[in-house]
Amino acid sequence: MRISICLVCLLFSNYLGAQTSLEQVRLNYSAAVKDKETCKAMIQELQSSTNQPIYLGYLGAYQAVWANHVMNPITKLKTFNQGKDNIEKAIREDQNNVELRYIRLSIQKNIPAILGYRSMIQNDTDFLKAHKKNITSNIVLKNIETLIKD
Repeated sequence: MRISICLVCLLFSNYLGAQTSLEQVRLNYSAAVKDKETCKAMIQELQSSTNQPIYLGYLGAYQAVWANHVMNPITKLKTFNQGKDNIEKAIREDQNNVELRYIRLSIQKNIPAILGYRSMIQNDTDFLKAHKKNITSNIVLKNIETLIKD
């Protein structure tokens, strides 16, 4: 009996930890654009959490942002493409996830057009407008509203 109670407590605490971690990922996302150390730390943390599309999507977003923090042009492009691929993989795994569409739109709207990753801007904007009511995170909802105003 004690073992099963301990197991339930452990599973519940892991669930709470994952939720807190996702909120931290969301909070740090905007800061990572200007804060290299935050961006680096989030990439390191997320690399071991890619078993869920939302974490894979955020890993991709942080990797795309990381391209702003490196100087070598080849590394910039390689890092950006890795991030883009992770975002697209996450969306393929969970196409109707509003937060993943927000992640992709936030990257596509803020990168140079020369990178050729802008084809889903209108589609994702329309999707977010239609589905933002499904977002439960105040952080993400605020970010979506700011993003689709621009």
